[in-house]
Amino acid sequence: MNMDSTFALNSTSVPAQLPLNTTVRFNTSLKSFSVFDGCEKYFEAILFDLTLQSINVIIGIPANLLVIAILIHNRKEPSTSDLYLGCLAFMDVYFGSMTPLSFLNLYVWHSKEVWEAIKFSFGVKDTSGPLFLSCICLDRFIAVLFPITFGQLKPIKYRISLTMVVLCLTFAYSTAKMVGGLPNFEKVFTGEVLAAFAWMVVCNASILWVLKKSRGAGKDDIHPMKKKAFKMVLSILCIIVFNYLPLVALFPFEDHYTPDVFRCYVQPVGFAFLNISSTIQPLVYLSRLDKLPFLPDSCIKKFTSCFTPEINKNTSAQATSS
Repeated sequence: MNMDSTFALNSTSVPAQLPLNTTVRFNTSLKSFSVFDGCEKYFEAILFDLTLQSINVIIGIPANLLVIAILIHNRKEPSTSDLYLGCLAFMDVYFGSMTPLSFLNLYVWHSKEVWEAIKFSFGVKDTSGPLFLSCICLDRFIAVLFPITFGQLKPIKYRISLTMVVLCLTFAYSTAKMVGGLPNFEKVFTGEVLAAFAWMVVCNASILWVLKKSRGAGKDDIHPMKKKAFKMVLSILCIIVFNYLPLVALFPFEDHYTPDVFRCYVQPVGFAFLNISSTIQPLVYLSRLDKLPFLPDSCIKKFTSCFTPEINKNTSAQATSS
């Protein structure tokens, strides 16, 4: 780069080591640009974040593409949450595909236009994940706690309308992040994550409580549809705790850290857990499926047998002894 430029770097980017909306001036006439700029002494968290982002490219993109293919394959018998799941998977594919471009732009292109496009993808990741997960929780919440109302809201037009609202909010936030320079803009993201986290925890806790009450004396005396809903909300709750709890637990206490520690340790670690949700979310969805439509049963049995060798061994021993 042969220019002085001020860029707002977001910790969800490849240089995720710098704080959200932090202004950094790159003057290559003074020194060469480094991915660890300002954090040379605290680079462990940066490497952690970069490692997880690489996993998103290697595993997350194929997994999300498989989720989209399965949703298209099952379009004749869709679930009410499929639209939200599909949009979430598409956004994660888009975000993951920008990671190689980030590396190329950092070390080869040095293009301001490409960097602005990358910043837009950061905003998409920041917003689409929490909002679409909140929509899925809302859908399950109404279905379990208010089944009559849910029956009245089953037409897809309601979900399309809510999806359009989420997309408008996502693109508005992403555009603002791309333009940059807005005062206290990072507080918008912090407030969004706190609100989404609180909503999803309360929503899922309520659903799990109602589903647990609906059980009979035996553990299996629960309606199959409710059992499916139970597995879905439990998996979403695990995603919420693993991917969003670090952000919620660390970011509100920014004033308790020194600027360097917060910028080079706290933010990279917090955003790393958020970034890896692009891989965890599709894998959790695929793990809930009874059968993958694009793989033969022999491949699935061979794959699952690798993870259950002890069960197969015990079964064979019992058959021999009998």
